[in-house]
Amino acid sequence: MEEMMGAIGNVGFPIAVSIYLLVRVESKMDRLTQSIQELSHVIEVIKK
Repeated sequence: MEEMMGAIGNVGFPIAVSIYLLVRVESKMDRLTQSIQELSHVIEVIKK
């Protein structure tokens, strides 16, 4: 039982950090996607 609790303690923290970082990266990716779409629109306007 102690080994299992130790394993959960050792693995739980990296999992929590990974989830936190994935959530942060996801929001940045959404903003990056929006910026790329806006840039594409501006380029199309300039071409015309």
